[in-house]
Amino acid sequence: MDLNKVMIIGRLTRDPEVKTIPSGQTVATFSVATGRQWKDKNSGEQKSQTEFHNVVAWRRLAEICGQYLKKGRQVYLEGHLQTRSWDDQSGTKRYRTEIVADNLIMLGGGRGESDGAPAAAAAAAPSAVSAPTYSDDQSPPPPQPADDVDTISVEDIPF
Repeated sequence: MDLNKVMIIGRLTRDPEVKTIPSGQTVATFSVATGRQWKDKNSGEQKSQTEFHNVVAWRRLAEICGQYLKKGRQVYLEGHLQTRSWDDQSGTKRYRTEIVADNLIMLGGGRGESDGAPAAAAAAAPSAVSAPTYSDDQSPPPPQPADDVDTISVEDIPF
């Protein structure tokens, strides 16, 4: 059995770049910095190291990233590692390892934001949704299959 699972908590190093590819799918790319600290056994000196992770999000998660994430924002990410390769203009083989995000939770605010959800999130949520009414001799239409299996309702957004 194999396992390719990544879980990190870090801060965005730049605003997400959101694009729509020719197939119509939305993709967001950004990077997240994580740090660790330890005490050197020999010298007793406090040491630290920062890692930078390239992140890719697809479809509705990409749209959410583009709408709510900003540089400095702390996030919890779950996903898997993926390495892509290509030949650059000079014919050199290039590689890029990135985290393909499956889940994202926005944590404490960054760069002047409050620790709560962004104000835009509250404004985007509908205040009330009314259900259609049917007379006694009518029944509701049967549910239709979803065209997009990645449909996310307001309740699915993690803030």
